[in-house]
Amino acid sequence: MRVADEYEQSAEFIDVMIASHWAVLGPPLEEALRGVTDPVVDVGAGGGHGTRVIAGACGGEIVAVEPSPGLRSVLLARVNEAAELRDRVTVLPEGLLDVDLPPRLGAVVAMNVLGHFSPADRQRIWALLAERLVPGGRAVLNLQPPTEPAAVPQARSADVRLGRRRYEGWARAEPTGSDRVTWHMTYRTHHDDRLVGEVTATYDWWVLDEPQLKAELAGHGLSPTPTGPAELGMYLISRGDA
Repeated sequence: MRVADEYEQSAEFIDVMIASHWAVLGPPLEEALRGVTDPVVDVGAGGGHGTRVIAGACGGEIVAVEPSPGLRSVLLARVNEAAELRDRVTVLPEGLLDVDLPPRLGAVVAMNVLGHFSPADRQRIWALLAERLVPGGRAVLNLQPPTEPAAVPQARSADVRLGRRRYEGWARAEPTGSDRVTWHMTYRTHHDDRLVGEVTATYDWWVLDEPQLKAELAGHGLSPTPTGPAELGMYLISRGDA
């Protein structure tokens, strides 16, 4: 059965539009991963911006999980063209909860992706961390706004010029449940400042705030610690026996 790809319409734009965000996310993520030598899982690796950060911080094996074919094609090309990634990174096409992972993990990185998982699936992720993280291992994740089901007015999220073309990203969200919002994305292509294309996409996003995160993790013997600049909403998740 073919799994729906939420990025089918937008994959060609995602990698270039999030590059500037990774310039901010990269340094605190690298710092949070210092000292990890066991295998690292990059959840929702996208085109591999985060995978490169992980490789720079850690010396071991990296499992990059990316179910979107469009995003994965960028990821595979990025891994293949970098000698420092080619022998260390394994790209898997399934979702995190369906892949065959190493039995012991040094770290799990879930940046910009947690909202794709339902509350029930989050419980499975926390159980996986509790079971497979080595002593001293950690997960690194971020809680993206909104952290409650609130409307987000439309705003331009990206503006990138490549040659004679300019690519704009626009985003807005509306509440669609007690713990969920639906994002509405618009991607516009301009050629010499003339609009020549527009693509729209929508996807559901499960919201989560810090108190709920703490409560869910506590049930699995895990605890979160804020890391990096506060505005990034990043957390270091560790086992109680670490």
